Amino acid sequence: MNKRIKTIIIGLVILVLLLVIFLPKITSSDKSSPTTPVGRMDMQIPVAVHIVNFEKLSDVVYTTGSILANEEVELRSEISGKIVHILFTEGAYVKKGDLLVKINDADLQAQLRKAASKVKLIEDRETRQRQLAQNQMISKEDYESTLNDVEASKAEYDLIKAQIDKTEIRTPFNGVIGLREVSEGSFVTTSNIIARLQSLSNLKVDFAIPQKYAAQVKIGDELDFKLSGSDFQYKARIYAIEPKIDPSTRTLKLRAICTANYKGLFPGAFANVELNLKQTDEAILIPTVAIVPELKGQLVYVFKNGVANPQKVEIGLREEKQVQILSGLAEGDTIIISGILQIRPGAKVKITEIK
Repeated sequence: MNKRIKTIIIGLVILVLLLVIFLPKITSSDKSSPTTPVGRMDMQIPVAVHIVNFEKLSDVVYTTGSILANEEVELRSEISGKIVHILFTEGAYVKKGDLLVKINDADLQAQLRKAASKVKLIEDRETRQRQLAQNQMISKEDYESTLNDVEASKAEYDLIKAQIDKTEIRTPFNGVIGLREVSEGSFVTTSNIIARLQSLSNLKVDFAIPQKYAAQVKIGDELDFKLSGSDFQYKARIYAIEPKIDPSTRTLKLRAICTANYKGLFPGAFANVELNLKQTDEAILIPTVAIVPELKGQLVYVFKNGVANPQKVEIGLREEKQVQILSGLAEGDTIIISGILQIRPGAKVKITEIK
C-alpha cells in the first residue's frame, strides 16, 4: 500500500514538472499565432506622394562647340622671293584690296618691259602688213602669221604681268589682321605664313549633336551659348547643317551665326551650347524615384482608396530629377514616390506627405 502511494506521488510530481516546463510555451504559441497575420494585414505603410499635373517641358540638348570667325585666311605668297615691303600694322583693320606685302619683282619688271616692246614692235608690223594685204601686195597667209605673232606676244606680256601681280599680297576681304610671322628682307616660299586675317563682323559657332536629334533640327533654329568662366548668354541662329552623320562619332555637325556683333567673343573660344529643340505645354512629369524598372518596361504605384496599385508607363525625356511620362498616367493621378521597396501590389498605404 505504501509502495503504491509512493508511486502515485512520484507520478504526480513528474506531471507537475512537465506542466511547469511546457505550459508557458503552449500558451505563448496560442497567443501569437492568431495575432500575427492580423497585424500584418492591418499594417499601413507610410508614403509620400506626388499629384500629376500638366507642365511645360523643353527638349534641350546640351553640347559644346567652338567660336569661328565669319571669314578667316592664312596669308601666304603664291611665289617664292624676298620681301621688300611690309605695309600693314599688326592687329589693324584692313579693307579689301589693300596692299599688305610686296615681294621683289625686279627681274619680272625687266621681262615685262621687254615683252611690252616686243608687243609694240609686232603690232607696228601688223599695221603695215594689214595695209599691204588690203592692196594685195602680200599673201593672206603672211598677214595671218603676223596676227598670230601679235596674240602670242600679248599672251607672253599678260603672263609676266600675272607673275608680277603674285608678288603683291593684298587683302581678300575686310577684317582684322593678326601678328606677322615675317620681316622685311625675309625670303619666303609658298609654305610660309605671313599673317592671319579674320573677319569679325559676324562670328559663327560650330557644334555637333547626337544623331537621334538629327530629324528635330532645322535651319533657323535659335540657340544659346556661354563661354567658359562667363555667365553672359549669347544667342545664335543655325544657318547650315552638314548633310551627313559623322560615322566615327555618330553626331551631326551644325553651324550657327551670332545674331549680334557681341564684344568679348574671339574665334577659337570654347562654348557651352544649349539648343532648344521643341516645347510641350501639356507634358506629364513625375519624380524619377517613382519609376520601378521591371523586365518588360517600367511601372509606378498609383495611390487609390488607400491601396498601392501598379501601373505600367511609357517614359520619354529624362531630366536630372524628373522623367516625362508618355502614356499610363493622367492628370490628377496620385503616385507614390517613397517607400517603393516596401510596397507590393495591393498593399495598404497611408499618405504622410504630398510633394
